[in-house]
Amino acid sequence: MKQIRFIPLLCWLIWSSLSCFGQWQQQTISTDASFRGLCAVNAQVAWVSGTKGTFERTIDGGKTWEVGTVPDAGQLDFRDVEAFSETTAYLLSIGKGETSRIYKTIDGGKTWKLQFKNPEPEAFFDAFAFWGEKNGIAMSDPVKGQFHIISTEDGGNTWKPVWGITMPPALANEGGFAASGTCLFTFGLTNVWLVSGGAKSARVFMSSNRGRSWTVAETPIQAGIESAGIFSIAFRDLNNGIIVGGDYRKPNDSGFTAATTSDGGKIWKAIENKLPFQSGVAWSNGKWFTVGTAGSFSSSDHGTTWQQIDKENYNSVSFTKSGEGWAAGPNGRIAKFIK
Repeated sequence: MKQIRFIPLLCWLIWSSLSCFGQWQQQTISTDASFRGLCAVNAQVAWVSGTKGTFERTIDGGKTWEVGTVPDAGQLDFRDVEAFSETTAYLLSIGKGETSRIYKTIDGGKTWKLQFKNPEPEAFFDAFAFWGEKNGIAMSDPVKGQFHIISTEDGGNTWKPVWGITMPPALANEGGFAASGTCLFTFGLTNVWLVSGGAKSARVFMSSNRGRSWTVAETPIQAGIESAGIFSIAFRDLNNGIIVGGDYRKPNDSGFTAATTSDGGKIWKAIENKLPFQSGVAWSNGKWFTVGTAGSFSSSDHGTTWQQIDKENYNSVSFTKSGEGWAAGPNGRIAKFIK
């Protein structure tokens, strides 16, 4: 009798210890597109974007998803989406030259306006981010030895190179990873960070004036080859942030794949409790969440300890300020975070 009673109790304790960290609930999606762009707007609205010119949105908290493609963009890979409501969203596609583009909708994806088509043959845009619906910034891999930065102040009607930019030169082979739309991060009214890899070291660039001037900091994230570096960055306030990455070709390796800062990004300290390769990080309601090809994790103590949520393959993660969260990945995979 004792054994019969103990087994259910043990199962309940295991389930309880795991569920207190939350879990991902897979959504039913009618597409095989691979998703990397992801933006949680509020409790009801979220947008995703990916290959084959595909975007999706839910306006009922994930009960239903609307699948769409941008006209004449079937060959584009939308690696980033930034949305502000159920009607207004921006998409960024990646690639050299004219395949790097920015589109905007104001009618929930019924129509899209092409706002920007990259005129630089050597530029390759990785991500964009916004301080508000009107003011945004986008980054490209280095052109002529420097990261290429453009911005808008009018809701994307015009995207122009940032005027009078001063920025430390790029290292040989340095660039961003267009893996989750989060190698560029904005906070407050004027602050922005971008992260790099592919070079002898993985670095964090910082600006407090919307990208007009930048400083750079070294990090302990593993680097030295084209497939390794920092893939994602997020801040919970102006001082405290986390970077994650690693080598995407070795997703189960647990070298130095994450680091924290408490001074706005000037100094980065490696997280000793090592994680496998992670491509996205987000903050919500007292916890950090990371996702990658080898699974997802959460931490409530600024990265000192981590709890694995699952072992599913996700590319990106996004949370609302009130705690609603989503993860997206290959083959049309979208999951909702259940607390």
